[in-house]
Amino acid sequence: MIVKELIFLRHAKSSWDNNLDDRNRPLSEKGINRIVNISRVSKKIFTDSEIIYSSPAIRAISTGLIMMNILKINFSRIVIKENLYSFDFKNILDFIGSIDNKYKRVLFVGHNPALTECINLLGDKKIYNLPTSAWGKITFNQSNWINVKNGVTILGMPKKLLT
Repeated sequence: MIVKELIFLRHAKSSWDNNLDDRNRPLSEKGINRIVNISRVSKKIFTDSEIIYSSPAIRAISTGLIMMNILKINFSRIVIKENLYSFDFKNILDFIGSIDNKYKRVLFVGHNPALTECINLLGDKKIYNLPTSAWGKITFNQSNWINVKNGVTILGMPKKLLT
């Protein structure tokens, strides 16, 4: 029985073509195509999420909305949180501890290196880098978000879609 499940989705590849600050960088065409493909092959992983938390960065919000549109997930499930615009895993861990325990399956759309470090700290697999548009799902036996640890990790990084 799954008690808690957390999916970390790294935002899709962003564009550096415009002279914009980091928060406002859009997705590149390659990034859009990649998240469309990842969404289709990972449908079961994403559609089971009860709530989707996203960083307010344009590339993260766009990644979440494209995934939701492709999979016909109701947009009322996405919540944009200022404190998820972070590259520090400690901020993400603090946020995880504050999640309402009524949620069993939560999806985060965010940034590296924070997501990679959270996967390595909370799960049973160690990865060097979570690529753009890739995901890591961790299943926990704990019933309270503040206590999650020692989870079982599954990674979603289909090589043919990430090239």
